[in-house]
Amino acid sequence: MNRIPYGPLIKFTALTVVVALATTVLALTIANASPGEHTAYTARFTDAAGLLPGDDVRIAGVVVGTVDDVRIVDRRVAEVAFSVSRDQRLPASVTGAILYKNLIGQRFLSLALGTGPTGDTLPPGGTIPVERTRPPLNLTTLFNGFKPLFAALDPQQVNQLSFEIIQVLQGQGGTVQSLLASTSSLTNTLADRDEVIGQVIDNLNAVLDTVNARDQQLSDLISSLQALVSGLAEDRKPIGDAIVSIGKLTTVTAGFVEEGRPALRQDIASLGDLAGNLNDQAPKLEQTLLNLPGKLETVSRAGSYGSWFQFYLCGLTGSVGLEPYLPPAEIPAFTSASPRCGPDPDGVEGEKPNPLGGIPPVAPDGPRLPALPPALSLPGDR
Repeated sequence: MNRIPYGPLIKFTALTVVVALATTVLALTIANASPGEHTAYTARFTDAAGLLPGDDVRIAGVVVGTVDDVRIVDRRVAEVAFSVSRDQRLPASVTGAILYKNLIGQRFLSLALGTGPTGDTLPPGGTIPVERTRPPLNLTTLFNGFKPLFAALDPQQVNQLSFEIIQVLQGQGGTVQSLLASTSSLTNTLADRDEVIGQVIDNLNAVLDTVNARDQQLSDLISSLQALVSGLAEDRKPIGDAIVSIGKLTTVTAGFVEEGRPALRQDIASLGDLAGNLNDQAPKLEQTLLNLPGKLETVSRAGSYGSWFQFYLCGLTGSVGLEPYLPPAEIPAFTSASPRCGPDPDGVEGEKPNPLGGIPPVAPDGPRLPALPPALSLPGDR
């Protein structure tokens, strides 16, 4: 009776099961399949080169789904259909980017949180617009940009440049050593000044603490400064027009001054001559100014009755003579006995009235009027 070889059969069966399981796992890994339910979404890119169905969809480097399809829409935009695990809810501000997975050119779709409300979610079947997506880096275009540089490089010239650099550095060991010694001295000096540096840092901390204690005042100052700058920015056109007008006014004023400068110089010179003459006649001018009020009072009193001058005749005399034979002799022709022609017409009770009225004349040694200033001159006339 033949015995059945159970031992080899069992070993073969176990090996078959292990190989089948490994093949299944490998197939699922290659197919990038993930168990569970998925939610479908789409994303639009200006360029989706290199992204294929079955590629990974990752969030923060973790695989959460796969790419289902890549197609063209609107004749110029690539639309990528992908699905992610149902337990992964995408925010409404989600962004997409196609990145390199490895050096052989495989790529994957990377999802990230964008700017915007964090509470809203992208509905199932939603689309990420092209404004929130970033196409992949095209290495071919990058290398083509360096192609003129690579074409211009001559290996012989590169070797010559390297040889010349070596020749320059050869024999300069002392210089390099001196440079290293100076660097070491600098670092040692900084190390010796560590206490001073620490004090500086402490002082800076104190300053920062003071600023931090006045954060509200600093914030108000910055806000006021921002408001001022904003106001100036809004009024920049009127300010610019005012500056232009001031420039025109300055030009016109300069023209007026330039045209009137000769006449003004001549007038100032004449004023200097007039001031000199008045200063030379200071005593007479002073006496005239002192007598002027009395004379003006007398003249105004004579003309106070109307638009004419009225005088009262108190007496009339004449003189007759023939010089050198006969001396002149006075002959009274008329004398009035009216009280106004008496010895006290102004009623000063025996005091001698001032015939001129007004301020009495000053004594020769009395105070004088201040001397007139010297002649004026324009800048640049000397």
